[in-house]
Amino acid sequence: MTTVTVRTPAGWPTTEDEARAVQDELRARVRAGGSGPPPGVVTGVDVAYDDERDLVAAAAVVLDAATLDVVAEATAVGGVAFPYVPGLLAFREIPAVRAALDALPCPPGLVVCDGYGLAHPRRFGLASHLGVLTGLATIGVAKNPFVFTYDDPGAPRGSASPLLAGTEEVGRALRTQDGVKPVFVSVGHRTDLDDACAQVLALTPRHRLPETTRRADGLCRRALQDAITRH
Repeated sequence: MTTVTVRTPAGWPTTEDEARAVQDELRARVRAGGSGPPPGVVTGVDVAYDDERDLVAAAAVVLDAATLDVVAEATAVGGVAFPYVPGLLAFREIPAVRAALDALPCPPGLVVCDGYGLAHPRRFGLASHLGVLTGLATIGVAKNPFVFTYDDPGAPRGSASPLLAGTEEVGRALRTQDGVKPVFVSVGHRTDLDDACAQVLALTPRHRLPETTRRADGLCRRALQDAITRH
């Protein structure tokens, strides 16, 4: 496995106003449609932090889309690029996530983010931001509904209900296991909501969260612990 050092890109926003201006500029480039990349592989990305040491670790784990076996993985470790501000978390995470993706030995295919895409107050969460910057097809799969509302889906696996901002559907609450709390799926870039939900169901044969997220979560936590030990 490859581990690389995160470097904050030149000109990366340092204030809330700068970050919101970037969101406003890039949001118009989101393509919410299409069926994403052809089937083959799917990649999960996730990050872990140690704020006391100003460290962030990101992981990218490529899975075979049919078997869910690990094909490749990479991690990136470095300094946190932006302070914690709700709604602007992508500015903390993207430099590390991009470094991990760039270190992979193969194309990532569809990228599944542990977070939000269009289900974001400014309609530009991590999955959308990452997709626009990289050109990759992305979806967001979150553990909670953030500031949005939804009716509880039916109990069987595969049941879904709209995730709403007022009357606007920004994503779906999707039941991935019978009787288990739903996850919250939203389009990131270059895919549509029906396909995103189908992809998430294919990635959740046994657990509530996608295998992409589960594998990336464990890997970035280990990478962070290794970095703390060396720090």
